Amino acid sequence: MTTTPPRAARVPAPLRSPGRWAVLPAAVVAGAALGGGYGALKTPEYAATSYVIVVPGEKSDPAAALGFAQAYGRVATDIAVTGDAQVWAGVTATTLRESVQAETSPDAPMISITARASQPSKAVSIADGVARSLVLNSSHVAGSTGVKVVQFSRATKPTAPVSPSAPLSALVGACAGGLLGGLALLVRPRRAAGRAEGRHSRPAVATGAAVPAPATHQTEAV
Repeated sequence: MTTTPPRAARVPAPLRSPGRWAVLPAAVVAGAALGGGYGALKTPEYAATSYVIVVPGEKSDPAAALGFAQAYGRVATDIAVTGDAQVWAGVTATTLRESVQAETSPDAPMISITARASQPSKAVSIADGVARSLVLNSSHVAGSTGVKVVQFSRATKPTAPVSPSAPLSALVGACAGGLLGGLALLVRPRRAAGRAEGRHSRPAVATGAAVPAPATHQTEAV
């Protein structure tokens, strides 16, 4: 009676090469270093928000104020550039367009004007300058529009930056590095298996082996 030796457990290809898994922690460390360095070297940004409200005139429809608030919110930056907001804020037109964002509410005729700058006082002056420009522009065309923009709340000086800190940037970088490292581990075995399969599927002619000629059958004469 003969007994067959038990088969050895087959270990997956990625586990047979433990050095390949070193890519994952290396990618995490590299991502954390790059993210932390970016957060430490990047200039912090501060945000300040000023609010204005559109009010209807005595003989105008109150519902029109909401529509004009939406319109003023879309062209807030253009009005500020063509007005005196650049002079009041002490910035260029390009900086004004890039640093200001206006948002409107679908339920109330209010416009929030948020400005970002590297200094808290500069962010406040930009936000208030744009709001002041909207108020001044609406007073010039109040006779034809029937509404006017008034200052609702001035911007307050921010006490903390809104840009991500160095620890947060390092955490984001580590997550991104781990994701890229995991994708690399998933892609590399498939490529290696594809190359191995391509080598084994080559025809015998390419390796120099002789191909036998087809056999011929002759019929015997009766």
